[in-house]
Amino acid sequence: MEIRDICSDDLNLICQHRELMFREAGRDETDLAAMAPNFRNWLEPRIVDGSYFGFLATDKDDVVAGIGLMEIDWPPHPSHPYQDKRGYVLNVYVEPAYRRRGIADLLMKMADAEFKKRGLTFAILHSTNAGRPLYEKSGWSSTTEMAKPLV
Repeated sequence: MEIRDICSDDLNLICQHRELMFREAGRDETDLAAMAPNFRNWLEPRIVDGSYFGFLATDKDDVVAGIGLMEIDWPPHPSHPYQDKRGYVLNVYVEPAYRRRGIADLLMKMADAEFKKRGLTFAILHSTNAGRPLYEKSGWSSTTEMAKPLV
């Protein structure tokens, strides 16, 4: 197993992982079909300019897992009173045949190290129910965030 940085050649793979992640979480196929091209259009320039970064785990030549990372603007907050940014983790996905081997945990540790290297002191993520135990084991905790569609 090797870990490498994502690059622009990984665009299709990251899009595929994101769609699989949401499908496994039970999201509606109509919503996924609407999201897919828009996510691809959003992601492509961000991979190129480096504002979306992360890691992929490979087994020989096959990518078996990935994690996306971003540095996002956020006003100073009691959780990070001296910084106007946060780390953001997204698109964590491990191929089914490679689950329960510690790969996601390794990717999360690499994310922590990358955020620290960039000087970030606080990070957030949105979790599926399936991912919650992994994140909690790694020291993540739930927040009071709420959401509302504005339609």
